[in-house]
Amino acid sequence: MRRENFAGQNLTSARTSQLRFSGCSFSGADLRHATLDGCSFTFCDFTGANLRGASLRGVSLAGCDLRGADLRDTDLTDARFGSVNTGAPPHGLTDVTGARFEGASLRDVRTEDIIGWPTGRGGSGGHG
Repeated sequence: MRRENFAGQNLTSARTSQLRFSGCSFSGADLRHATLDGCSFTFCDFTGANLRGASLRGVSLAGCDLRGADLRDTDLTDARFGSVNTGAPPHGLTDVTGARFEGASLRDVRTEDIIGWPTGRGGSGGHG
């Protein structure tokens, strides 16, 4: 899916897997208890989105904006938070500044070149 606008939508308990999203907006969307396992998100906007209790196993988030997103109690097992090489940093970096991760499963999460990763959390690689 490219450039779709889901901003502010009620997507509670939505279920999909293995989809690719590029340039989509989920800003302020309600994605509580959604199942998005294995999905790929590139340059997507999740600012202020509610993902509490969602299953995000094996997702890839590259160049995404998750500032202020609620990721409490989410399953982020095997998730990848990374960047897209745009040649113009910080554009292309995933930003999780102010995102909430309390109670989230962060087993085997990989992070590289991201902004705002909470200290003391799991993950490996460079933290931005």
